[in-house]
Amino acid sequence: MRGKTVVITGATSGIGLEAAVALAREGARVVLVGRNPGKTAAAVAEVRKRSGSATVESLLCDFSSLESIRKLAGDLRARCERIDVLVNNAGAVYPGGTLTGDRIESTFAVNHLGYFLLTNLLTDLLVKSAPARIVNVASVAHYRGTLDFRRSGLRAGLPADEGVRAIQAGQRALHARAGATALGQGRHGERAASGNGGHGHLERGSGLGPACPGHREDVHAVARGGSARIVYLASSPEVAATTGSYFEKDRPRKPARLAEDDALASRLWSESARLVGLDPVASRQPAS
Repeated sequence: MRGKTVVITGATSGIGLEAAVALAREGARVVLVGRNPGKTAAAVAEVRKRSGSATVESLLCDFSSLESIRKLAGDLRARCERIDVLVNNAGAVYPGGTLTGDRIESTFAVNHLGYFLLTNLLTDLLVKSAPARIVNVASVAHYRGTLDFRRSGLRAGLPADEGVRAIQAGQRALHARAGATALGQGRHGERAASGNGGHGHLERGSGLGPACPGHREDVHAVARGGSARIVYLASSPEVAATTGSYFEKDRPRKPARLAEDDALASRLWSESARLVGLDPVASRQPAS
C-alpha cells in the first residue's frame, strides 16, 4: 500500500479506526473522516502512534448533511491528487421517524445516501486513480432486510423499524452491485465491493452499541476482526479483478436475493439520485 491514498469514513472508532492503523502500517497515506473534531484529532494521533506513520490526516463530515458531504468531496479533491481506496464505513441507526436537516429519514440518509453522494462526487477522481477500489462495509443483517418503495416516505419520516429495514436490504451490498454497474463494471480499472465487517464500527453513539457482545474487550475483538476484512478488500491482490461482490471472512458469498435484483438496484439508484439532487443518467444510473 506504500504510496497509495486511502480514505476511510467513520474512522474515529471501531473497525474504521483499526483499519486505518493497519493500512497506515502498510505504508498507505490514510485520510480519516470523522464528525466530531476532538474525536477525529484524537484518532489521528492514535493511528500515527500505533502505526508509526506520519502520513495520517483527517477531514470532517457529518453524513446526515448533504451539504457537509459535498464539502467533504470538495476538500478531498483539493487535498488528494488521487484516491486509491475509498472505504465507506461510517454508520448509525436512529429511532424511527428521525429526520435529517434535509428532511430525509436519518438511518437511510447516513447509511446509504451519504455513500451514494460521496462516491458519485468522487467518481471521476477514482477513475483517474485506476486501479482504484471502493469498499462498502456491510452486515449480515442485510439478509433479513426489505426495501419497500411504497413505504419509503424518505422525506417525511418512516415507521418505527423502516429505517433499519431500509439499511439492511437497501444499501451496502446492493449499492456495491449498483455502483459496480454504474462504474462500467470496472472498465477503467476501478472496482466496487462490499464486505461484512460486523458491528465493530457501531461501538459508540450509534444506537447499536448494546447489540454488540456484552464486554468492551469483545467489542474490540469484533473491531479487529472487522478491520481485517476491510484491509483485505482494500489491499489484497486476490480481489484486484473483483467488482460488485459481497464478501464474508475474505470469501465471496451470495448476498440476499434483493441485493441481486438489478431492477431494484436501478430503482434505488434513481430514487437516491433524486433525493441528493443528482441526475440519474449523469450519475451513471445502472440499467435494469
